[in-house]
Amino acid sequence: MDLQLKGKVAVVTGGTRGIGRAIAETFAYEGANVAVCARNAEQVAETVKGLEAKGVKAWGDVVDIADGPALRAFVAKAAETLGGVDILVSNASALVQGAQEEAWQAMLDIDILGAVRTFEAAKPFLEKAAEAKGDAAFIIISSVSAAEAAAPSAYGAMKAAQIHYAKGLARENAARKIRCNVVSPGTVFFEGGVWGNVKANMPGFFETMIKRNPTGRMATPEEVAAAAVFLASPRSAFTTGISMLVDGAISQRVNY
Repeated sequence: MDLQLKGKVAVVTGGTRGIGRAIAETFAYEGANVAVCARNAEQVAETVKGLEAKGVKAWGDVVDIADGPALRAFVAKAAETLGGVDILVSNASALVQGAQEEAWQAMLDIDILGAVRTFEAAKPFLEKAAEAKGDAAFIIISSVSAAEAAAPSAYGAMKAAQIHYAKGLARENAARKIRCNVVSPGTVFFEGGVWGNVKANMPGFFETMIKRNPTGRMATPEEVAAAAVFLASPRSAFTTGISMLVDGAISQRVNY
């Protein structure tokens, strides 16, 4: 299926590792030009080089998502460098569990305000793209943890807040043809990631989590990316305001 993404511009925060890197690469495979940011300069440079090798334009910069002015400047520079913004993906996360004040602050700064500030910075470009091409998209990467509450958790609560925010954006911007959807992964395995580290350091717990999933495995970043890129594409032009679970049925909730 042609996702009609060739020549479009996608901006991906936290786009150098794991799910974010897979999303950036999937956009590139579909012919979209891609801008990425992350905190590690070497990883940004390597990612940009890899994206360019796929025959698209790519650009990246080092950004601390909690730095509002730097984040807004990144979005503006991405639009200037690549010729606008058709698609925005807020993937960066503080990835902290627990209910300590520090955890709440980190999740607020990165996962919530990062998404809010990125969207506000990209909104004029998304509006222009939607007016010219009939569709623009904002994708937020949340988590199945938004619906799981075994104990107080800043991570789960802030991931739930992202979904609430996305629904409001979807309704507010539908008439402008700017869509907003959420992808909520379950457990995702890659070397050097959260579950990669758990496998290396807590193999017993890792095996327990594998057995909890009816599929008998964890997702790959590429499987989550496929969902995100499809939702971002014009092929999903009438889909807005949803949270798509990509969890292998590990959750028991029914989504309506």
